Amino acid sequence: MNHIVLKRLENCIGNIIHLPVGVDSYQKGMQFPPEPVDDLTAYVIGKRYTKQLKEEDYNKLQDCKVEDDLEAKRLAAIKNYIMKEMHMSNVIKKIHWSSMLLRCIWMIIGALIYTVGLDLFLVPNNIIDGGVVGISLMTAELTGISFSIFVVLINIPFLYIGYRINGKVFTISTLFSIVWMAIFSSFAHEFTPITTNPFLGAIFGGIILGIGVGLIIRNGGCLDGSEIVAIIFDKRTTFSVGEIVMAMNLIILGAAGFVYSWDSAMYSLVAYFIAYKMIDITITGLEESKGVMIITDAENSEKIADTLNAKLNRGVTILYGEGGYLKTPKHALYSVVTRLEITRLKDAVYEVDPSAFITIQDVHDVFGGRFTKSGH
Repeated sequence: MNHIVLKRLENCIGNIIHLPVGVDSYQKGMQFPPEPVDDLTAYVIGKRYTKQLKEEDYNKLQDCKVEDDLEAKRLAAIKNYIMKEMHMSNVIKKIHWSSMLLRCIWMIIGALIYTVGLDLFLVPNNIIDGGVVGISLMTAELTGISFSIFVVLINIPFLYIGYRINGKVFTISTLFSIVWMAIFSSFAHEFTPITTNPFLGAIFGGIILGIGVGLIIRNGGCLDGSEIVAIIFDKRTTFSVGEIVMAMNLIILGAAGFVYSWDSAMYSLVAYFIAYKMIDITITGLEESKGVMIITDAENSEKIADTLNAKLNRGVTILYGEGGYLKTPKHALYSVVTRLEITRLKDAVYEVDPSAFITIQDVHDVFGGRFTKSGH
C-alpha cells in the first residue's frame, strides 16, 4: 500500500481524530502493513484511529469514498468499532441508571420504614433515637416547631462536612434519604400510634427503626450526620468510629431524661441497642457466611479439596507454601461456607488429616464466584 492510500484515508478522518490532514502516518507512529490484511488486523488498526471518535463522527465517515480494498476494510472496521462503542455506552448508561433508580427506591422504602418505627412506636411513648434525629426531636418538643424542619436544618452542616470527606454521591444519597424521611414524618402524625406501651414501643420500634436505617446504609445513604463527626474525631483520637458514635448517643439519649423523663431515657437506650443490632442484621443478612482456612500437608490438600467438593458442594482455592519451623511443604485451602456447614466441614477435613490446622472467620458479604446458600 502506498502513501497515496494513506493520505486519502487521513483526509477522510483526519479532522475527526485531530490529525493534521496530509501528515505522514509513519511519522505519527502508525505502523501499517504494506499488504492487505485480515478483518481482525483491520479492526485493530481501526481502533487506533478511532480512540478519540465520538458518536456524531460516525455520520462523517459515511461520506468517505474508498478506492482500495484495505482502505475499505479500515473504514468498515472504524464504523463497526464506533457502533460497538455507541452500543456499549448505551448499555452501561442503562445499567447505571437502573441501578441508581433501584437504590433510590430502596432508600425511600428505608426512610418510610424508619418513619413508621419512629413516629408510630417511639415518639408516641416519648422515646427518641440517637444522633441528629434525637436532637431534632428534643428541640421540636421544646420549641413546638416541626421535627421535619429541624432534622433537615441540623443535618446541613454535617452534609457539607460529609461532602468534603466522602464525596458527592454519599452526600446526595444521604440528603435524599433525610428529605424523604422528613416528608414521611410530616404526615405520620395523622396516623394512630401502633402502641402506647413504652416497653413494646421500645422493642418493636427499635426493630423497625434498625431495618429502615439498614436498608438506607446498604444502598449508600445515611440518616444521621453525627456519624460524619465521628469519622473526623476518629482521625484525631485513639477512639474508633463506633466508640465515638456510642458516646455521642449516650449523651443525647441521656438528655432525654431532662426533656421527657428518666424512664423515657432508659427506654430510648433499649430501643437504640435493639436498632443497632438490627442495622447489622439488615446490612449483613441473617445468613452468616464463614471463611475457612485449612493448613495441611501437601499430600493431603487435593484429597481434602475433593472431599469438600463432594460432601459440601463447596469450591476450594489451594495456596502453596511451607511450614515456618520445619520448612516442609504445606498447602492452605480456602473456602466459604455457611455457619450450618462448619461442623460437617471439620468432620470432612479431620477424616483426611486429623492434624490439620483450621481457622474460621466471619464473612459479611460474598460477591462473585459460584457461592450460593446451597453450594458454590
